[in-house]
Amino acid sequence: MIGLMITVSAPVGLVLVGLALIRRVPRNPRGVLRAAVGVSALLVLTGAALALMEGGAMASSGAAAGPGTQSGLGFIGASLSTGLACLGAGLAVSGVGAAALGLVGEKPQMLGTTLIYLGLAEGIAIYGVIVSLLIMGKM
Repeated sequence: MIGLMITVSAPVGLVLVGLALIRRVPRNPRGVLRAAVGVSALLVLTGAALALMEGGAMASSGAAAGPGTQSGLGFIGASLSTGLACLGAGLAVSGVGAAALGLVGEKPQMLGTTLIYLGLAEGIAIYGVIVSLLIMGKM
């Protein structure tokens, strides 16, 4: 439970830093951003490590480690496959979409071709969803 609380505190901390800097211009904005992201990444990793260690501590204290642990790791794997695939698709669509928008601005007859390229870039997310469905089917 402590690990979950630490993990949830990372985005809350980023929001508080953003609210504190609303009307201020720091001397080194990249340094502030780098520090805030670094601290939040450290909080997320620490929280995840603590959350995984707590499960092992409860299992060694006499509670039987049953299918709950295996299904929990399966859910984590399914969510990671979907999340990372969607992140990759977002990066792909950002580059392809910007180029497609520029091309359609110059040559409107190329709209159909650019939609095909955008569909291919979005296919990455669909593959991630398919992998997560396969993982959940094995559980």
